[in-house]
Amino acid sequence: MNPAARAFRERLFHTAVEAVQPGTCLPAHLPEPPPVPGRLLVLAAGKAAGSMAETAEAHYLDRGVSPDRIAGLAVTRHGYGRPTRVLPVVEAGHPVPDGAGLAAAERVLQLADQASTDDLVLVLLSGGASANWIAPATGISFLEKQAITRALLRSGAAIGEINTLRKHLSRIKGGRLAARAWPARLLTLAISDVPGDDPAVIGSGPTVPDPSTLADARAIVARYGLESGGAVRRVLEDPVNESPKPGDPVFRDTEFRLIARPIDSFRAAEAVVHQAGYDCIFLGDRLEGEARQVAAEHAAVARQLQASSRRCAILSGGELTVTVRGNGRGGPNQEYVLALAIALAGSPGIAVLAADTDGTDGGAGAADDPAGAVGDGTTSARAQALGLDPAVFLAENNSTEFFRRLGDLLIPGPTFTNVNDFRAILVDRPAPST
Repeated sequence: MNPAARAFRERLFHTAVEAVQPGTCLPAHLPEPPPVPGRLLVLAAGKAAGSMAETAEAHYLDRGVSPDRIAGLAVTRHGYGRPTRVLPVVEAGHPVPDGAGLAAAERVLQLADQASTDDLVLVLLSGGASANWIAPATGISFLEKQAITRALLRSGAAIGEINTLRKHLSRIKGGRLAARAWPARLLTLAISDVPGDDPAVIGSGPTVPDPSTLADARAIVARYGLESGGAVRRVLEDPVNESPKPGDPVFRDTEFRLIARPIDSFRAAEAVVHQAGYDCIFLGDRLEGEARQVAAEHAAVARQLQASSRRCAILSGGELTVTVRGNGRGGPNQEYVLALAIALAGSPGIAVLAADTDGTDGGAGAADDPAGAVGDGTTSARAQALGLDPAVFLAENNSTEFFRRLGDLLIPGPTFTNVNDFRAILVDRPAPST
């Protein structure tokens, strides 16, 4: 693999991530603190929660707000904590919730219950909040919630479907946090990691009205053949567990603002692409679908562009899925690169990077899980020289091990932000044959 070409692809990824760092995009949106005696109650969740809390408290403390007027809690993924001065930061499980997230969510609900009309509840939300704020609906055990989360993640369900079910099995998601904080004033500042930037989907919408219903959640269970125990069925059939809808008075004094979106990261990367002399083809930041199928489609686009002697970069985002049938390790970005490398075998001049902007793609929940991988037209041949069959690794959903052996994993560590997947395919004119 060409080291210079790999370095350029990684530069695009890091440019995209830097553009949506909380330190860059959050300060301009932070509101004035409430008048004395009101408190600023900061509740943060998600992969950017530590960094958002760190940025927010520095903003207020450095402007003379007394520390005793700032309270709250940030909950983030293991390894994503930041060195805050006032606000405690809890590291919890993701994508499968754990006991730390369970205890932290209970504390968040208690803090919301204590908010008064003098206070301002500042919710700092980012992707990953759905797993970090885990408060099972009454009647469901924590183990049952973990089990159905695992089943959802293996089912191939889209993120919106996953969050619809999560919201109806929760006491904090789907607008319920806003209901607990009412009648205090509430402002949510969010970094979007979902296609379409829908506030009801980001972090499972804990502070906004929920348009989905219990019937929608039941349909998802049926659609994917999820094994749900009797307790889950009872919760989804009980009207008392319906989430608050548009027009509910609990949202009367709430506001929701997006402070960073996937498109912001792509605009930054596109500028670098043009500076390097490439045309840029942007396929959108809302792509969904099975990773290997999308990869096959993108491989065909890359071949067509190269055949027309185009020198360009194909950028795309969104959230792809993997229907797990094998017993390997990996994530949608790594599986995308593996499928693309198979499709492009022997094609010189085409190279790809796909990675999650949060720094982890699938994995076991560790901070040093890979974010994604790189590949090109030589990937299959290099693998075969090592005795590896790319098709076997793809069938086993074992992309992490495949790229580990090739040295082609991308492992940046925690990025402390999250605007979903970043994919870049570079199409160069192949060198003339001699």
